[in-house]
Amino acid sequence: MNLTTKIPISKTNLPIDYSSKILLWGSCFSENIGDKFGYFKFQSIVNPFGILFHPKAIETLISNAVHKKEYSENDVFFHNEQWHCFDAHSRLSNVFKEDLITNLNDAVKSINQQISKSTHIIITLGTAWVYRFIENNHIVANCHKVPQNKFSKELLSVSDVVKSLESIIEVIKSVNSNATIIFTVSPVRHIKDGFVENTQSKAHLISGIHQVLKKNSQLNYFPSYEIMMDELRDYRFYAEDMVHPNQIAINYIWEKFQNVWISLEASKTMEAIDYIQKGLNHKPFNPNSEAHQLFKKKIEKKQQQLKLKIPHIRF
Repeated sequence: MNLTTKIPISKTNLPIDYSSKILLWGSCFSENIGDKFGYFKFQSIVNPFGILFHPKAIETLISNAVHKKEYSENDVFFHNEQWHCFDAHSRLSNVFKEDLITNLNDAVKSINQQISKSTHIIITLGTAWVYRFIENNHIVANCHKVPQNKFSKELLSVSDVVKSLESIIEVIKSVNSNATIIFTVSPVRHIKDGFVENTQSKAHLISGIHQVLKKNSQLNYFPSYEIMMDELRDYRFYAEDMVHPNQIAINYIWEKFQNVWISLEASKTMEAIDYIQKGLNHKPFNPNSEAHQLFKKKIEKKQQQLKLKIPHIRF
């Protein structure tokens, strides 16, 4: 793809390889990148509490996980025929209260272990707009379609973003001082807040992140938002809703990420995995043909070779 504007990004000396354990938190764009890690069979986990859009939600999750919070019936509520938790995305919601509480506590235990074992933690911030539940004055991660008059809407200041990110870093480092932390801002525009409001929100996030980066040279920033806005500044790179990046844009940003963050050896392995994945997804005209049977054997042989080299890989 020949684009006129190129954002310079220096290669890291802390690359991701197939021994790395990657934890991704944040907005829906973190799931796009998480899908790439999953496709290429890295050891990665994405959003165990579901999509989290703003830094305060991620801060709450990490703090609760590290301090081993135990969720109870006081932390959940019933609405629209399901039980929900304001700390989690609706994908965790459940028709049974006990199942929701169990799933929340299982997720907390899992996240606690993941934080301490992760080599790389990627945090994608989506918005600085937050909703505060008036009844208890707490900022929620998700409103779960509770009537809007139950909340006050607020824009986190740059100072608020800085404090939240510093808290996230401190809690992570308290249990895993060696983790490489990478911040990025989602290129998905939250236009339901308004075009001007979305721009202000992204500006607060970017300003907050860079203030924190100035204080700590060991932190990292990957410019997902800037690549989308400056290199892919055309609606042909957006999905039909004209808000989310389409697959071409996601692939392009992933390639940029790979060039910077994935080791050369891992990139070679990714090529082999891509070949196998495409082979497994291939729909033959004649499944019983000799040519297809030979092709299947070739794919199986490559799978076995990879498993010997990297035992955790499963197809």
